[in-house]
Amino acid sequence: MKLKRKVEIAVISDVHLGTHGCQAKQLLTYLNSIEPKKLILNGDIVDVWQFKKRYFPKSHLSVIKKVMDFAANGTEVVYITGNHDELLRKFADTEIGNISIVNKLVLNLDGKRAWFFHGDVFDISIQNAKWLAKLGGYGYDFLIRVNQIANWYSDQLGKERYSLSKKIKNSVKSAVKYVNDFEKVATDLAIENGYDYVICGHIHQPKILRIENKKGKTTYLNSGDWVENFTALEYQFKRWKIYNYNKDKLSAFYADEELKDMNFKDLIAAITIVEQPKPEKKQKKKKG
Repeated sequence: MKLKRKVEIAVISDVHLGTHGCQAKQLLTYLNSIEPKKLILNGDIVDVWQFKKRYFPKSHLSVIKKVMDFAANGTEVVYITGNHDELLRKFADTEIGNISIVNKLVLNLDGKRAWFFHGDVFDISIQNAKWLAKLGGYGYDFLIRVNQIANWYSDQLGKERYSLSKKIKNSVKSAVKYVNDFEKVATDLAIENGYDYVICGHIHQPKILRIENKKGKTTYLNSGDWVENFTALEYQFKRWKIYNYNKDKLSAFYADEELKDMNFKDLIAAITIVEQPKPEKKQKKKKG
């Protein structure tokens, strides 16, 4: 039996299930390697914007099944809505067993206040021109697909992989400024409201950053994504760390054989069929 790492809190975001860029197999392997008390899904888990009936692979369904298994086995699962899964915002503050849907979350972690939200609230392009943001999403997905083909050829030639989108983002001044502005707005608000931690997703940039200004200090954390970076945030022993799948040498040992053997129809059935609680046995009344 494989020993799984016990984690107090695991945070993942920007999975984008239902798109070609999503790396569901790597994510599933990571989820199989941990045993979290609390799993926080910090937005853009299912990509409703780009959802198509003809593309939702078995590995993507397996991620959903794994999350539901966590909840069934006692893990508290919190789904924080993002812009690509904004459809779920109408169900905010809904609880189903160990799964809850919220727009934001505040936790007390060992005497420190942690503020969780996806981060799209800071994105003016989404707030004022949603159609433009969606168009950008399709362009990003296309770029990821081109990148996958390029990296396949790199693997065949024994060359190092690289990210086209990262290269473009890092070379465009406006993109760099956007990330810096995002981090500044998030940390300024966190300090103003007395939060020790501010935890976001959205910009696909994994980071832990300690910020201090005249009003106070806070720690900014971003969980990155499961499209390019393969990263998550973990909280254990009063400390945060960034988990990086690409640097985890043990990850290959945690493929889920049970889910691997299930076919597409079995997975759907496992996700949609809810077991009814067993009826309580009536105690027989004693005579006399």
